[in-house]
Amino acid sequence: MDGPVDLRAMTSLLTVEGLRLGCGGRDFCRDLNWSIQAGGRWAILGPNGAGKSTLLHALAGLRGPDAGSIRLAGYPLARLSRRAVAREIGILFQQIDYPFPATLSETVLGGRYPHRSFWSRENAEDLERVRHALRQTGLDTLADRPVATLSGGERRRMEAATLLVQDPRLLLLDEPTNHLDLNHQITLLELFTERVQARSGALVLVTHDIHMAARYCDQFLLLYGNGESDQGRREEMLIPERLSRLLNHPMRVVDAEGERFWLPA
Repeated sequence: MDGPVDLRAMTSLLTVEGLRLGCGGRDFCRDLNWSIQAGGRWAILGPNGAGKSTLLHALAGLRGPDAGSIRLAGYPLARLSRRAVAREIGILFQQIDYPFPATLSETVLGGRYPHRSFWSRENAEDLERVRHALRQTGLDTLADRPVATLSGGERRRMEAATLLVQDPRLLLLDEPTNHLDLNHQITLLELFTERVQARSGALVLVTHDIHMAARYCDQFLLLYGNGESDQGRREEMLIPERLSRLLNHPMRVVDAEGERFWLPA
């Protein structure tokens, strides 16, 4: 199916039922039932190798589940064309290689591909969206720079700008603050959360930073790395017992001046 997916009347953007994902004889998640609702801001936490990125790839339709199903607005994800999926779901990968020469602005313009017919060229709206995203991410003065000359942080902001230009309803963010200083970390996560609110969309954030996740997400999925998982509201999930098991290290919660901190014991 390549036509538009109608999410306007859907409160559940993505539905996961009985999902099992694994590799090398090991399950990352097992019998996972999960609904990502419009307006949802989810964080996925787990130790290294727990399958967080693998789960994001499955949610984006980039790998099939070992069992179970994933539905986008009620449609089986596997039956939708890549173009149809990309109009509704965007993924910010943890790391991307750029083997072909291109400028920063040319790369960001690629985010408009799902919204154009196969043979059409970019139009004035596409170019204005690129210019706006570059201004938002502080890259407008670097528009003509070859991608190969960009720093790691500049590339990360370029990838974020590409996702903003793509303008999907569901944002899948894999360690989005990699290579970024604190100012740019806050700027990008604010941009993403504002976009979700404006589009009645949702986001899923994979991170190892509990504090950044708690700042921007109110629902959490914990992957323990053995196929087991927990999910629920921030207040239910970010408790010492669960975090100590998740991170394989004793954790404590400290409240100070109206703020909450999660620290190793």
